[in-house]
Order: sequence, then structure tokens, then C-alpha cells
Amino acid sequence: MLYPTYSLSIPSFDMKDRYGISHAVGAGYTFVFKNKWLLNLEGNFLFGNNIKNAGDILSSITTRDGHIISQSGTYSQVALSERGYTFGLKTGKLITFGKPEQNSGLLLMTGAGMIQHKIRIDVSDNTAPQLRKDYKKGYDHMCNGPALTEFIGYQYLSEAKRINFFAGLEFTFAWTQSRRAYYFAEMMKPNESRFDMLTGLKIGWVIPIYGKSGHEYYYY
Repeated sequence: MLYPTYSLSIPSFDMKDRYGISHAVGAGYTFVFKNKWLLNLEGNFLFGNNIKNAGDILSSITTRDGHIISQSGTYSQVALSERGYTFGLKTGKLITFGKPEQNSGLLLMTGAGMIQHKIRIDVSDNTAPQLRKDYKKGYDHMCNGPALTEFIGYQYLSEAKRINFFAGLEFTFAWTQSRRAYYFAEMMKPNESRFDMLTGLKIGWVIPIYGKSGHEYYYY
């Protein structure tokens, strides 16, 4: 099965101190064995517009009223947002409830992979030299690390092969660390070990690829 997917997630633990509600779009591939066990590979792009304490992130280079001066002496237009990605390998089980919907039922998945997230700093027309190239890295708080994923939901594949989807709750647990050498706003070298969590509602549209069924012939 090939599928695109969308998730709406709420952060918790250390992640909620930095971000608000986030979104994810991605794609994956699932192989279904005859005994309804599954093997899955998936990647997702994370994004969101809610950054907590946004005024403090660039406080060391802003004016008293929170503006950044451009190279021409005017105010630069700066926008902060969340960016990141996840990818991983999962396995699970499809629990069906008999014919005729042999490929529909309760979907349980678990797996491991990696997550990365950071604060994206977008400067209109790149007018602020304080936020170019390596300088920007001192403010983006990029973190990554290993992650575990749990999913529980329902999968429906119609016998007519026209309506195919899954939906459910996904939980992501991650042990991340900062990957930047220095935080400019805090004026410190980061040495943080974080526990991040995302709880999300996830939906996907499935494109099933069926193998050919075997045929038996009887001769009399």
C-alpha cells in the first residue's frame, strides 16, 4: 500500500514549551503479509506557526519595541515558525472482522525512527545581516534524536477498491538534544537532554496494490 498522510498534533513535555499545535504531511509504504502483519516505512514534514515566547528568541538583536534593524536602517520583516521532519520503520497488525471486508479492521502499529525540529527564521528579502547563514543557527534551537511511535486506528479498504483510507491516533515519543554549538539569545552553550512528545490525529488515503491471486485448475 502507498499512501499520503496528514496529522494534526499537540506537543507535550519539553516540546510544548517551544511549540504550539503542529501539522505534518507525509507519505509511506506498507507491505501486508498474508497473516495480516504489516511492515511500514514512512516520512513526514512537520510545520506550524505557533512559537512560544517568540519575543525572547531574538531579544539580543531587537530594539526595545521588538524590531530588527535592517542593513539600510529600516525595520526588517521577520517571521518565526516551526519546521522539522520524522521518518521511521514500523510494524504492526491488522485485526479484521471476517468477510467480506478482509482488508479492513483495527490497525495497530509500533516503530522507531528519528525526529528533528527547529525554529524557522524567515527574513523578508534577507535584509538583516544579523540573521544570515551561520548567525541564524544561533537562534533556531535545532534538536533531533531517536523516536518511538505508536498508532491505533481503523483501516478501510473497500472491496470495490474505490474508497481506501485509515484514521486514528498516533503518539510519538522522542529523546532529543540540541545540535547547535551556542545559543545567542541565552548566551550559553546548550547542554540539554529533552523528552519530546506529539499526540496527533492522523488520516491517510491508501493506494492499494494487490498481488495476483493464484488459480487452481481441476481436470477430470
